[in-house]
Amino acid sequence: MKRFAIGDIHGGLKALQQVLERAKITPQDQLIFLGDYVDGWSDSANVISFLIELSQTHNCIFMRGNHDDLVHHWLKTDEQNENWLKHGGQSSKDAYSRLSKTDIEEHKNFFSQLENYYIDQNNNLFVHAGFANMHGPQNEYEAYMVYWDRTLWEMALSLDKKLKPKDLFYPKRLKLFNEIFIGHTPVTRINKTKPVNAANIWNVDTGAAFKGPLTMLNVDTKEIIQSDPVHELYPNESGRN
Repeated sequence: MKRFAIGDIHGGLKALQQVLERAKITPQDQLIFLGDYVDGWSDSANVISFLIELSQTHNCIFMRGNHDDLVHHWLKTDEQNENWLKHGGQSSKDAYSRLSKTDIEEHKNFFSQLENYYIDQNNNLFVHAGFANMHGPQNEYEAYMVYWDRTLWEMALSLDKKLKPKDLFYPKRLKLFNEIFIGHTPVTRINKTKPVNAANIWNVDTGAAFKGPLTMLNVDTKEIIQSDPVHELYPNESGRN
């Protein structure tokens, strides 16, 4: 069994299908999706339908991203957050206008069952964004922190590379897990288009919502499989650019 962590998709169904094909995924492999399936390219609703179908034949674990939570809230309440609309929400609204009520109910059920985090048998943490509590994501006072936090990643990037886990000033949060796999903050912000490793954290968000590719990272071997830059697959759209 191969295990893959999959970065933020943001409505790029064509990229998801491409990268799954390139990875030669089988039903025996495990797919750990790090969240943010929606808000960006025009296929947001189609991504969710595809993932629901994929989960019936493959071993899938789905994290909750902040954009997934925003879309779920809108589907339940019809409340529209202007900030959300400006950051990809309008594309999801447009996509869902083409779905039946039955499909929308199925999608709402999918969103409600997403995991806030997942810890595997090797004490690896999979989470959309990060966590702020010194005792781990399970101890956050507000559950939403795990799909909004950026402090964990910023800390890892700025960490003095001379520090070792046994040192007094080594961040305690990083000692809780063997490895941590996240999305949420595109590595394109630091001019990268492949997963970035800082301390024991792997950031797998390679900017698929913008002009980067969608990435699958083999959890055990660190093999990288990528789609074409997603904007090239949707040439007549702007995504979140």
